[in-house]
Amino acid sequence: MASLHFKYAAMNSGKSTQLIQAHFNYLERGLCPLALIPALDTRDGVGVIKARVGLSLEAETFNKQQDLFDLVINKHQSSKQDVVIVDEGQFLSRDQVYQLAKVVDELNIPVMVYGLKTDFMGELFEGAYHLLCLADKLEELKTICWCGNKGHFNARIDQNGQVVSEGLQIEIGGNERYVSLCRKHFIQGNAGEH
Repeated sequence: MASLHFKYAAMNSGKSTQLIQAHFNYLERGLCPLALIPALDTRDGVGVIKARVGLSLEAETFNKQQDLFDLVINKHQSSKQDVVIVDEGQFLSRDQVYQLAKVVDELNIPVMVYGLKTDFMGELFEGAYHLLCLADKLEELKTICWCGNKGHFNARIDQNGQVVSEGLQIEIGGNERYVSLCRKHFIQGNAGEH
């Protein structure tokens, strides 16, 4: 039976690397994976999932208003989809999370979503909140803070490496804008040496 998976972590935990590996595993077995990424994430180009270790994958893009059930069913009608793999799941809307659950429940296609749980202020993203509520399987991927403890908070930093505590929830960026911190250093606003 198909399941809805949510694999979440702070920045720099290897989410994209694991996603690309999962996609490859399906291809290697002769199966057809459908990779999706929000259109707003253009850091590495439109429709590109790129891991810090250098791996990359072309993916279909979707916007906040797009019905993901319709997208999957249309793709499934032209060629059988064996799994749907979504990057940056924190950017999903509530409706899109429910649409992905419908893909699992009505089409019997597994869905694997990778993303952040919380933003730079320690607040749940909309997509993450609803994935935590609806997912059949939750998995936290691990990363570390500069001090060596578990890093599970995403701190936004400025050009001087100082932690920023105000701003828009969504600001696309990588290592130049975000750092993973443990709870203690997140609360202190201490990003360590940069």
